[in-house]
Amino acid sequence: MQKIERALISVSDKTGIVELARALADAGVSILSTGGTAKLLSDNGVPVTEVSDHTGFPEMLDGRVKTLHPKIHAGLLARRDLPEHMSALARHGIDRIDLLVVNLYPFSATVARPGCSFEEAIENIDIGGPTMLRAAAKNFGGVATVVDPADYEWVAAAVRTDGGIDAARRLALAKKVFAHTAAYDAAITNWLTARDDDGDGATPRLMPDVFTQQWHKVQDMRYGENPHQSAAFYRDAEPAPGTLAHYRQLQGKELSYNNIADADAAWECVKSFHAPACVIVKHANPCGVAIGRSCGEAYAKAFSTDPTSAFGGIIAFNRPLDADTAAEVARQFVEVLIAPGFADGARAVFAAKQNVRLLEIPLADGGNTFDFKRVGGGLLVQTLDSRNVAPGELRVVTEIAPTEAQLADLLFAWRVAKFVKSNAIVFCGNGQTLGVGAGQMSRIDSARIATIKASNAALSLAGSAVASDAFFPFRDGLDVVVDAGAACVIQPGGSVRDDEVIAAANERGIAMVFTGVRHFRH
Repeated sequence: MQKIERALISVSDKTGIVELARALADAGVSILSTGGTAKLLSDNGVPVTEVSDHTGFPEMLDGRVKTLHPKIHAGLLARRDLPEHMSALARHGIDRIDLLVVNLYPFSATVARPGCSFEEAIENIDIGGPTMLRAAAKNFGGVATVVDPADYEWVAAAVRTDGGIDAARRLALAKKVFAHTAAYDAAITNWLTARDDDGDGATPRLMPDVFTQQWHKVQDMRYGENPHQSAAFYRDAEPAPGTLAHYRQLQGKELSYNNIADADAAWECVKSFHAPACVIVKHANPCGVAIGRSCGEAYAKAFSTDPTSAFGGIIAFNRPLDADTAAEVARQFVEVLIAPGFADGARAVFAAKQNVRLLEIPLADGGNTFDFKRVGGGLLVQTLDSRNVAPGELRVVTEIAPTEAQLADLLFAWRVAKFVKSNAIVFCGNGQTLGVGAGQMSRIDSARIATIKASNAALSLAGSAVASDAFFPFRDGLDVVVDAGAACVIQPGGSVRDDEVIAAANERGIAMVFTGVRHFRH
């Protein structure tokens, strides 16, 4: 156990720091501090020595230089197990620093503020803080380094009880420090390299020249997509509100790699609806989607789309799950069930089915900023496909315009198509999917598969609405969906044969609208 006799505290976020410093002082620890932190501690009756008094050198350059001094860094870096290091400290009259408590200038929060200037951003790049953190963390054999206010309470308790912090915990703290400074530098790099080289940083670009992202491991998976592959689930350091990473597993077996991938597909789709909705996903594609007056109605409609594919699927709701709906879902084999909440009765229904994984995720607006796809030797990065089309943005291109009811079904089908792998053809009616054709090499095959799916489920496509995630390159795909019973179609448009497809729609007596937006999903 390395006894803690002297601590240096310098924090931007001062939450909880007075309580920690007071506990350390009460345990006999001498405290060094800088600027605003030192004033705060002194004002609250905590004995403290200013770093400038300790080093004999005043802060300068508007605070840019205050801890960059041998008396600080030698005190942090000297190895306690090397006599020559200890004698060097003694020769130069330098005291050891056994505990460092630092958090950094809030760079990310600063640049996120509207109107943040380039100069303000640059001044919020911390230099002394990361330098001290890295020095102390490198020397974890003799120094404890605290960067996270969540650690204050147990650190204070350890010093109070044991006089110091054991080696295993010092190493754990050092790991956290290096992850923190890496994320801090990454945020600066991403922001700075997303600006043109015009000298004043005034021209931002969306995509940085150097892109760095950090994720924290949540758990190891038993295996990846297949048993011979290793895998783990990582989440963002600060996951966006409403995303899958906020899940709380209430019961069930450990989640698998495929469970998490499919659960994300189901959750992203279901939370895009405002009315009570149910989404059933199998192998990354929705096989049933519906809205209703309640979870129960939405589930019954979604399940009826494709009962065969729903077997062993992932089911998501955008409303808390009630007991009656849970009882209906429990009649089928389900791998994962997702909802913003579960009534006590719903929990009781699944208590007898302990293998079923129940995930509770707070419903909130939000999503990832970027989408990634790994390729050999590189990474594709794009913004999310978050574009939704409002009714007023649609362009009616046929002689017949859709009715109000048809327009509602078209917009529903269009919303679903965004979550179906390309090429995507989705038949819908009365707020539910009737047939889904996904992931085919040709659009006409997706159209044929969607009609087969509807036939297998004994669902009529007469008068249905159809969404195509991209334009029809020829009229043949349109003819297939109309032959099956479609009365209206929504598609992006933009083909060199749009006139041919529009003429075919008029010939067949259906309504067709263009969105001007494509929803490829690969």
